[in-house]
Amino acid sequence: MKKRINWLSVLGPGIITAALVFGPSKMTITSKMGGEFSYSLIWVIVVSIFFMLVFTNMSARIGQYNSESLLTLIKKKTGKWGGILIGVGIFLVSTSFQAGNSTGLGIAIGEATGTDSKIWIVLFNLLGILLLFFHSFYKMLEKVMLTLVLIMLFCFVTTAIVIQPSVSDILSGLKPAVPEGSVGLIVAFIASCFSLVGAFYQAYLVQEKRKTKTAGSDSSKYAQLSSTVGILLLGVISMVVLVCAAAVLHPQGVEINSASQMAKALEPLFGSFASYLFFIGLFGASFSSLIGNAVLGGAMLGDGLGFSSSLNSNYVKGFIGAVMLFGAVIAISFGKLPLELIVLAQSVTIFLVPFIGISIFLVGSSEEIMGGNKNNMFQKAAGVLGIALVLFLAFTNFKVLFL
Repeated sequence: MKKRINWLSVLGPGIITAALVFGPSKMTITSKMGGEFSYSLIWVIVVSIFFMLVFTNMSARIGQYNSESLLTLIKKKTGKWGGILIGVGIFLVSTSFQAGNSTGLGIAIGEATGTDSKIWIVLFNLLGILLLFFHSFYKMLEKVMLTLVLIMLFCFVTTAIVIQPSVSDILSGLKPAVPEGSVGLIVAFIASCFSLVGAFYQAYLVQEKRKTKTAGSDSSKYAQLSSTVGILLLGVISMVVLVCAAAVLHPQGVEINSASQMAKALEPLFGSFASYLFFIGLFGASFSSLIGNAVLGGAMLGDGLGFSSSLNSNYVKGFIGAVMLFGAVIAISFGKLPLELIVLAQSVTIFLVPFIGISIFLVGSSEEIMGGNKNNMFQKAAGVLGIALVLFLAFTNFKVLFL
């Protein structure tokens, strides 16, 4: 008798990546895009999602057809220091931005309930650390992330239905245009949505999923479908948030500096129903990013240093817990991410992300490693364009930081 496939379980790796990428900072950027420039920047979401799909699928295929981790394969290509550089670099970026995730989570619940945000920062970081003690951490992570993504999807789509935006205006935003003053937001969105760090980790999630065998012995063949669905959901959520901002905030000229302001701005027109729905969605985005970011940083440091990348490894769990503790302490002590840490994270990212993109591309294109599953001509062409885009963004950020 043929074993029934649990499709929600099969889609786990892609869902985790989507939840990891879509955090409170992404919501703020997307809200500002819609609030300041109406529907005209929808095309930016399409472009970003396209390149994210290319590299996430590439990474998923690497995990699908190899038993060795992606960092191990990179070490074979570049020597051990290449793998260590990526592992330590991703850990530094993750820990640097974790305070922002903690702050976003605290604000989301604190403003909705009228309570001190520090209480919620402590509570949910402790909850995140407690998840590490489950026997199969990956299975628990998959369930938590899937729940949070479904909450986000329901809340934001329902909010958009309540708002009833113009379909013709939405379609008009698919035509590329660069309104005056929009370049900074375009660069910020592409840099955060086209997340090569998130794409890189997809290979690990596919391999972690294979170890659990929760969806049948042949579940790995759905690895690329999982990543495709996950990234498309990321695009849908981003687009819905932009559309809500364009329909409500742009006509009023409301300036948005945080995702929580977006929720408040909905209340005068649509009542507490829409605003509370948006707050619930913001919580989902914040908590999923809080956990996902810590898991990513901890697993990559473990593999980079040669311990393990398994989410059931005590070393990896220790590194994950360290990321959460670091973020919580900084968020409580400073109230936000200190400028010095922002500069550190951006400085590391400038040099790290292009190297990650090139590494994924070279491994995915290697006949020695991938055999007949290596990148085809379309994937190679799209990959080269994606790397060129990342190099352009890195150069732009380098000029802003250092020149």
